[in-house]
Amino acid sequence: MNYLEGTRKQFYYYKSLGDRTFAQLNNEDIHWKYNSYSNNISIVVKHLVGNMLSRWTNFLSEDGEKKWRQRDREFEDSYLSKSEMITAWEKGWQCLFDAITPLKAEDLNRTIYIRNQEQFVIDAINRQLAHYAYHVGQIVFIGTLIKNNTWKSLSIPKNQSKNYNDQKFGQGKHGGHFTDDL
Repeated sequence: MNYLEGTRKQFYYYKSLGDRTFAQLNNEDIHWKYNSYSNNISIVVKHLVGNMLSRWTNFLSEDGEKKWRQRDREFEDSYLSKSEMITAWEKGWQCLFDAITPLKAEDLNRTIYIRNQEQFVIDAINRQLAHYAYHVGQIVFIGTLIKNNTWKSLSIPKNQSKNYNDQKFGQGKHGGHFTDDL
């Protein structure tokens, strides 16, 4: 497996964590906030979508911070429903996958710009992967707070590590990406 294939799988993995969190929530849940200073899931998604559309639209030929982006407005809770939020979420991820799927190894050392700062494509990809993992982690954490004891774990459930490891080590050494079994 090469870097680009592995990175695409990582992006799909983080998208799936969000998808599996949304599946456990209702319309009211996406607007729940711990306190007045906190962001809710709807706001975090809106910010991610704004970032994705800005960064990945014409990824190789335009600055990643588009003039049309209104980042501060991304932190206003404006999605009226879970379905509206998910539609935007899908649009953002589609923009990302449309941009990275055709990339080739030789593209990784090309130069792009984000806010006029030059960087290699590989660095821009790594930057966004870390950024999205950070925010998807927030989404999952907020989901666990909302659902409390009805939350369905998205990884190895508590007190199940031994069983999980026994299963994995029982397979013997093999190749692949850790998301292949999910």
